[in-house]
Amino acid sequence: MKTEDMEVVRVLMTGGGAPGAAGIIGCLRDDPRVELHVGDANEWAVGRFLNERFLRLPKATDPGFVDFLLDHCLRSSIRVVFPLVTRELLLLSEARARFESQGIHVIVSDPADLGIANDKSALLRHLSTHGIPTPDFEVVAAGDLEGVKAAFRRLGYPGRPLAVKPSISNGSRGVRIIDPSVDRFDLLFNQKPNSLHIDFAEWISILEGRDFPELLVSECLPGEEYTIDTLVGHDHKPLIILPRLRARMSGGISVEGRFVREDSIIAYCRDIIGSLRLRGPIGIQVKRAADGGFRILEINPRIQGTSVSAMGLGINLPLMALRSALGEAVSVPEVRWGTRFIRYWREAYY
Repeated sequence: MKTEDMEVVRVLMTGGGAPGAAGIIGCLRDDPRVELHVGDANEWAVGRFLNERFLRLPKATDPGFVDFLLDHCLRSSIRVVFPLVTRELLLLSEARARFESQGIHVIVSDPADLGIANDKSALLRHLSTHGIPTPDFEVVAAGDLEGVKAAFRRLGYPGRPLAVKPSISNGSRGVRIIDPSVDRFDLLFNQKPNSLHIDFAEWISILEGRDFPELLVSECLPGEEYTIDTLVGHDHKPLIILPRLRARMSGGISVEGRFVREDSIIAYCRDIIGSLRLRGPIGIQVKRAADGGFRILEINPRIQGTSVSAMGLGINLPLMALRSALGEAVSVPEVRWGTRFIRYWREAYY
């Protein structure tokens, strides 16, 4: 069949300025049927210069965000909305029936389970009640400074390092590691000024007198870290679980890694997915604990930017997610485990 005879599938991808947007744009355009529309709240987002069709979107915090998006979809005959922005997910999930009534698919999970996945504290509580291993953790109510100190004592600080993060946050915002054994002189003169480490007393002084959000305090897992790309079908069962070792990171983003067949991680992620009614592309991050097992760090209930590295395996995860959303059969190629990747910057001029 000639390209001009194929049915056009119009797709709106939001988050055109996200770190992984460029790669995902390339993946989606790998299907000649796809007419891609890219949207972002920033009119100068890189996606504007990498795709023919660009839409300036309101921010997810704008009360008219969903109406604006739906109106554009109807006017432009969009069939699939592919969100990349975490803050858009719950809004689109709650409005999914409105889109579907117009024949528009939205690649997003159900609201209840999405709310658990997006809340790091709720996620660990959920997994614990389902008998799925988690790091040792405590949840501290918003603004409860004495509760913070008590949580640290109960988790064994200063005898072991601890990680702290807001229950709900985007990216690595608010994440810190508090480890009294870290040499602060070394951090100052030998490390770049983007370290996650912070002194306990300094961190407490920042919180004092401020309305800080609910916090998750957990053991600091010492081993190697993995990101797992998964694609979950409409039956809430995983079609693929693809672990990759995070060999090197920059600003919380993988820039070098290796695909590793680690059966214990695959089984662990299958248990996690089985406890939640998620669907579509789902990212999971885990780290090796002191006992040698793996424990969850977080779930990203959306496509992950670095998922495009699977193209080195001949696996186009964004396109698989799109086809799954359309109800098409999705074939999973044999994985060439051990494949390594490295990422680099490219420029767009305007």
